[in-house]
Amino acid sequence: MITIICALLFLALYFLYYTSKKATLYYNSGLEKWMHKNSKPTKIIGYGLLIFAYIILLFFKSIFAATLLFFIILMTFCSLIIILKPLKKVNSLFLIATFCIATILEFYYS
Repeated sequence: MITIICALLFLALYFLYYTSKKATLYYNSGLEKWMHKNSKPTKIIGYGLLIFAYIILLFFKSIFAATLLFFIILMTFCSLIIILKPLKKVNSLFLIATFCIATILEFYYS
């Protein structure tokens, strides 16, 4: 379940990253172009995913543990997106494979 929450947080931060006017953006797909052109709906989707991930985390953890874990994941993914996206190291195929493997390992060992 933590892997799914991490995926939601990463997706939310990715959406919010493409609403930035200061960041160097590279458009590899139509979705990225749409996210940059339509910043208001993209921000709503991004913040909605953040809130949804936090609510799911609250459902499985206590308030303090959920809040601490939420902000740790948030800071980690935000830093990774800001550092790695301009270097073109964030590849959608690699991310999907990483989250699939992490989900399989999480369910296997739990």
